[in-house]
Amino acid sequence: MTVTAPRPTAEARAGFPQWAQYATGVVLLLALFEIVPRLGLVAERYLPPLHQVVAALIEEASRPLFWFSLYETLRGWAIGLAIAAFAAITVGVVIGMTPFLRAATHSTIEFLRPIPSVALIPLAVLLFGADLRSKLLLIVYASFWQILIQVLYGVQDVDPVARDTARSYRFSRWGRVRYVVWPTALPYVMTGLRLASAVALVLAVTGELIIGAPGLGQQIALAQSGDAVPTLYALVVVTGFVGLAVNTLARWVERRVLSWHPSVRGEAVA
Repeated sequence: MTVTAPRPTAEARAGFPQWAQYATGVVLLLALFEIVPRLGLVAERYLPPLHQVVAALIEEASRPLFWFSLYETLRGWAIGLAIAAFAAITVGVVIGMTPFLRAATHSTIEFLRPIPSVALIPLAVLLFGADLRSKLLLIVYASFWQILIQVLYGVQDVDPVARDTARSYRFSRWGRVRYVVWPTALPYVMTGLRLASAVALVLAVTGELIIGAPGLGQQIALAQSGDAVPTLYALVVVTGFVGLAVNTLARWVERRVLSWHPSVRGEAVA
């Protein structure tokens, strides 16, 4: 029997691994960040060179207020995401397992889901002022729908044969949720959590930026009002790194939780 060796990928044939491609893109972006304002293509007042942004970032990192603001942003993000996840998973499983509720709430969900969270900012300010609770209202509302829709899809994807078998063996409702519904819905839940984690961070910074709640968004607004453009860009870069860290963490958790799932095993093999 003849064994055929696997064909090398295009990047392997070119001797240019994927990490090198990513690094090249980052280096090119940083180079443009430095060169474009130096050439006068964009005024430094609107786009300062990279070295000024880095200097401003180092200066900000030496201030306790910067770390307190970062903590406040992450705290609001984590609390809001946790509340939204608990509520959405509970409500989604209950609605998904009850055909009457699924039909009765369909139109309500489709009406409420497209409402942007930023439209709730006046209500949040009226109820709670420039407080953590205002930020949480925006985060929970936006994240809740991301997770709920995925949970509903996951519950509906349960194999009818497995559902009928569990019923014939007289599984309790909790037993059906634990042994039949949850294993099927879990990949959908993790997808919803990954999407919601990014949305929660966006709403956390947005709430701080507009409402004035403590956090990185508030510091960005203060830098803009004080015409501290390098500091503004430095804080924006920090929020980008936080978003990258959140997405990386969400994907790592998803791979760990779904290590048994065929899609994750196939990704690991690939």
